[in-house]
Amino acid sequence: MRLAIKRRASSGQRPGPDGERAWDMEKARPQWGNPLQFVFACISYAVGLGNVWRFPYLCQMYGGGSFLVPYVIMLIVEGMPLLYLELAVGQRMRQGSIGAWRTISPYLSGVGVASVVVSFFLSMYYNVINAWGFWYLFHSFQDPLPWSVCPLNGNRTGYDEECEKASSTQYFWYRKTLNISPSIQENGGVQWEPALCLTLAWLVVYLCILRGTESTGKVVYFTASMPYCVLIIYLVRGLTLHGATNGLMYMFTPKMEQLANPKAWINAATQIFFSLGLGFGSLIAFASYNEPSNNCQKHAIIVSIINSSTSIFASIVTFSIYGFKATFNYENCLNKVILLLTNSFDLEDGFLTANNLEEVKDYLASTYPSKYSDVFPHIRNCSLESELNTAVQGTGLAFIVYTEAIKNMEVSQLWSVLYFFMLLMLGMGSMLGNTAAILTPLTDSKVISSYLPKEAISGLVCLINCAIGMVFTMEAGNYWFDIFNDYAATLSLLLIVLVETIAVCYVYGLKRFESDLQAMTGRSLNWYWKAMWAFVSPVLIISLFVFYLSDYILTGTLQYQAWDATQGQLVTKDYPPHALAVIGLLVASSTMCIPLVALGTFIRNRLKRGGSSPVA
Repeated sequence: MRLAIKRRASSGQRPGPDGERAWDMEKARPQWGNPLQFVFACISYAVGLGNVWRFPYLCQMYGGGSFLVPYVIMLIVEGMPLLYLELAVGQRMRQGSIGAWRTISPYLSGVGVASVVVSFFLSMYYNVINAWGFWYLFHSFQDPLPWSVCPLNGNRTGYDEECEKASSTQYFWYRKTLNISPSIQENGGVQWEPALCLTLAWLVVYLCILRGTESTGKVVYFTASMPYCVLIIYLVRGLTLHGATNGLMYMFTPKMEQLANPKAWINAATQIFFSLGLGFGSLIAFASYNEPSNNCQKHAIIVSIINSSTSIFASIVTFSIYGFKATFNYENCLNKVILLLTNSFDLEDGFLTANNLEEVKDYLASTYPSKYSDVFPHIRNCSLESELNTAVQGTGLAFIVYTEAIKNMEVSQLWSVLYFFMLLMLGMGSMLGNTAAILTPLTDSKVISSYLPKEAISGLVCLINCAIGMVFTMEAGNYWFDIFNDYAATLSLLLIVLVETIAVCYVYGLKRFESDLQAMTGRSLNWYWKAMWAFVSPVLIISLFVFYLSDYILTGTLQYQAWDATQGQLVTKDYPPHALAVIGLLVASSTMCIPLVALGTFIRNRLKRGGSSPVA
């Protein structure tokens, strides 16, 4: 389908008495070629890595199938209403986040600025995941896969000591990919291989956003649909793997007692909130390129349902593979115990099996107590349940657990290529939304756009992000990545979306906004949306904000997981003072935009009034 980018002046529908109608903008604005492009852009942005590596972890932690109960409820009372709110604001105001909130009230410009700052932070570190994806994708063409076996030591007399103490997949991640330092205080130098991959990732992003909606509109068809093709292929493969049913039974077996756990509900609300990408300004930016008559309510429902359905679908795929990995490790553990006992007690080959192992162990312990006591310290305790209970999320799931399962599959190179290609599509789709949240307010600015074309603005944003992102390719880069991932957005986004709902309902006015939507789309706003916006969603956001704030305070000294090469495992350490200062700056730099810009606007208005008052 040929993409036709439409540029239209405002249609001038129903200008209000205050003259602030968004469709009165004089300059022409690009638009999506068709509504499907907009939907695909929202899906590509919302459906991201969190659906693959965060939601399955939450299911594992909070009761399997029973976690779906709070998840669906939070989708209805939080996800859909807030997504519709942001899409409606963007479509109504027809500007990026800064201009949209300035139109509602000049004192709210800081909300848009805060969204841009958070999106800038996110873009800085998020594309590093795509760089790691490229790194693993390139190595997926090797036979055998480089993370499938431990390398030999310097003397070539055995395997590398660090790898033996950890595992081949952990070694490849922490040593070959990150070359991680022992602590955040030892920064080390920039690793040239990850740096090149990061440069490539930003080059791909730049090519995708080069021409604004014209190029993005084409790319989103691919980035939104391709991950589903790979997930379907993986589902078929996963269901045929030995032990897949163990993983699926673990996922779908509900633990109803978890419904009484407040953290299950808090994490369900948080997952919905961040999975949809609320508060970043990306959804407002995408919706601002819509036709004013577009049915954004229908699109909000579609995107919400597809996003949540994808999380559940991805969990089925993940748990089928997780069951295969757990069963493989469990049976491997049993085989080692059987081999140990067979050799230690000169048992006949084939006599000892998994079925009679416990019975024979009891017999050997009672018949040969002294000899069994010597062997006992070397007997591992094998448990399928404990293997399934090992909860991992984030990069640990994507680059360690998945790769461990892939290396044991037949034709492992093919499955590795498919998997990391899917991760790249998910990551790139989210990056298009992140960069749109930054670029749309910049290109909307008459000051900036009058001096620089949008191609130059896009290039500068990508170049600055890439240069700063090199911090994450240093030996301590993964520790700084965790800091940005944990603290750059959580509290800030909650505050941003809270102010957004208050601004629409109580500053701009819910009745006024309702009449605007009816004028744009010809559809009235029913009681459900009004009740969610005016009361339920704000109360829920305040509850989440209080929880996270109190959690940070009660935690005391913030800590992080550092890699200890001598032990081959992660150890817990306290953040040093300079890292704590960076955490404070990350939180403050975005949240303080809202009151500081409001204060600056107030002072400027007072000065204008003072300067224009008649002299007595």
